[in-house]
Amino acid sequence: MSTTRPCSPGDRGPEPSGVSGVPGGGASTASAPRRDVAVPLSGAQSATASTPSGPPEASGPPEASGSSGAPGGRQVRRLTFEDQGAVVPLARDFTRQALQAWGWLPAATADRRAAAEDVLLVVSELVTNACLHAEGPDQLGIVCDNKVIRLEVTDRGAGQPTPRTPHQAGRPGGHGMFIVQRLCLDWGVVRAPGVPGKTVWAELGAPA
Repeated sequence: MSTTRPCSPGDRGPEPSGVSGVPGGGASTASAPRRDVAVPLSGAQSATASTPSGPPEASGPPEASGSSGAPGGRQVRRLTFEDQGAVVPLARDFTRQALQAWGWLPAATADRRAAAEDVLLVVSELVTNACLHAEGPDQLGIVCDNKVIRLEVTDRGAGQPTPRTPHQAGRPGGHGMFIVQRLCLDWGVVRAPGVPGKTVWAELGAPA
């Protein structure tokens, strides 16, 4: 399902490569519609792979791949959650380390600090949503090209993440994806035909 938005940033939709060429800016507060697509995903799990596909290959301690790409260019990091507890703090710590390596943190200005906090909040909400509704996350992918940062959380659940509309703060449930929708330039779901689960992705603008 595809919906036309009044703004241009995410009009390409989810890409199997996981690379975003969207012009950046601060994290938008405009609601971005959800779109679901079924596209073949790559089975590669290396640091240069862009979209998670299927269950993670590694077992035991979490796998944290290093950055890939030239300095100042596209950077990719991935974390697997197999047999790990406390996955939300683990995901936040992993994301914070990536932001530090890529120069988002420590933040020199209030705007940059707010952008980094938005990224950490969205990671928390995506991973929490996978824990509550999708039997837990399999993998977290972070892709940054200095204009847009793309977050990808892969799980094995068949459910559909949906923000509650209209949003009512006093009612339980539905708040996590509402936060994602409000903070992100764009977000959506990628499913691979014949493969259980999905990848929920979200994109935020890099700070100016």
